[in-house]
Amino acid sequence: MENNSTKWYLLGFLGCVWGSSFILMQLGLKGVNSVQLGSLRIIFAALFLIIVGFKQIPQIPSYKWKYIALTALCGTFIPAFLFAFALSKIDGSISSILNSLTPLNTLLAGLLFFGMTVQRRQVFGVIIGFIGCALLVLFGDGENTTENYYYAILIVIASIFYGINVNLIKKYLSDLKPLTISTGNFLIMFFPALIVLYFTGFFDIIHETKVQTSLSFIAILGIVGTGFSNILFFKLIQLSSPVFASSVTYIIPVVAFILGYLFMNETLSIIQLLGALIVLVGVYFSSKK
Repeated sequence: MENNSTKWYLLGFLGCVWGSSFILMQLGLKGVNSVQLGSLRIIFAALFLIIVGFKQIPQIPSYKWKYIALTALCGTFIPAFLFAFALSKIDGSISSILNSLTPLNTLLAGLLFFGMTVQRRQVFGVIIGFIGCALLVLFGDGENTTENYYYAILIVIASIFYGINVNLIKKYLSDLKPLTISTGNFLIMFFPALIVLYFTGFFDIIHETKVQTSLSFIAILGIVGTGFSNILFFKLIQLSSPVFASSVTYIIPVVAFILGYLFMNETLSIIQLLGALIVLVGVYFSSKK
């Protein structure tokens, strides 16, 4: 019963943190470009995790480093840059609805490649959650929607990587502590992210005031929204099913819409409120084993 309660607390917390991260990204992009943002987010998260979790590194068996590397690539590194390129051409609202394909892709990847067994109600929950998320976005304010939807394919690809990542962790890394997995992941990603950042010309503009202001927001995004949250997400995967853990992507748009209503003077329609309720119903069904 305690584990059952904990997984719901973790799901809610992660939904709030990742849902609010859009504001931090918007603030961060005022001083850097999208690729620099992706690199810096990884670097700040890596520095945080290496400091707090360096003692965990020897606990990773040598034969598991290949899975640590795979989860680093699938769960953070590749999606971070896919999102960076996509968000330079499409709106956040479009990306949030496409990102909610993650539970479905988690389910499909689990069935096709990882021998995962699911029940009908979990499939039902995934479909319900996606419908609720679609209502949230499709009936939102579409005035700023861009037309370059070819870049939306990048978000779909990212959601596929997320789905593979959740299954990899559940099957191959469940015996490791969440902090151990996270530290190993970001240790692997730190230098590649630093190299990417160097070639963006970031160090030529680092002295600018607007860049330094952006760094403070990106630091919070990296440390809390990526580093600390990854630890909790891996814990959630271990406590629940891959489908339930990935359903956090349904909570993110709900939180984003609520914050937009409270702090950005955005309006919420009756249909959007209904969509938020449907999302929660979908998450409930997907949590059932």
